[in-house]
Amino acid sequence: MSPNQAVPATNLLLNSLPHEDCEQLLAHCEHIELEFTEVLYRAGEPISHVYFPTGSFISLIAPINGSAGLEVGLVGNEGILGITLMLGVDIAPFQALVQGAGPALRITAKLFLQTLQQSAALKKALKRYLYVSMSQLAQTAACTRFHVVEARLARWLLMTQDRAHSENFHVTHVFLAYILGVRRVGITKAAHSLQKQKLISYQRGNITIINRTGLEAASCGCYRADKAIYSRILG
Repeated sequence: MSPNQAVPATNLLLNSLPHEDCEQLLAHCEHIELEFTEVLYRAGEPISHVYFPTGSFISLIAPINGSAGLEVGLVGNEGILGITLMLGVDIAPFQALVQGAGPALRITAKLFLQTLQQSAALKKALKRYLYVSMSQLAQTAACTRFHVVEARLARWLLMTQDRAHSENFHVTHVFLAYILGVRRVGITKAAHSLQKQKLISYQRGNITIINRTGLEAASCGCYRADKAIYSRILG
């Protein structure tokens, strides 16, 4: 699709904009398909494009000692990847890894900044989203430090389902151990416990959420806190 051809927005952040402002941004976007495990940004490297996921979602991973990493956030169709550009910072703070393949809208950093200067509504929406992102990053840091693996895994599964818009998705124990910063045996025990409680079904990397209400009860309060801050600030 041509970058100048507008496409319908199914991104909640874009949908919140006045029609004229949304169309102005979409006129510079292109519709792309993100592939599973595709790396969109590497920490410390320049940001060339901004992404608005529409049917995909992206893990934000903070590198540790140059090899390991810890997931500090997820971006789905509720948000934007590349928000630091509006602060005048064009260097990626995290590695951005596609965790859920699917469509997204993409705009060059240059055109994004030009559009941002022309749209007060876009600027206001992104400032509010930036506040929500900062709050959720702080929540994740506290969660990683104080909460047990089972509750953190339940939280992650709920966050992923929210962005995958499906009860079924694929993820391995190795990847879960990597992004949650724990040993693989810890993930195995936590997943087995959730499965024993009939909250999830897990087989060969394929996860099905069976009882979402029960999974929310098993999760720590950080999941509800994340939802509350998004609802309060962005509606």
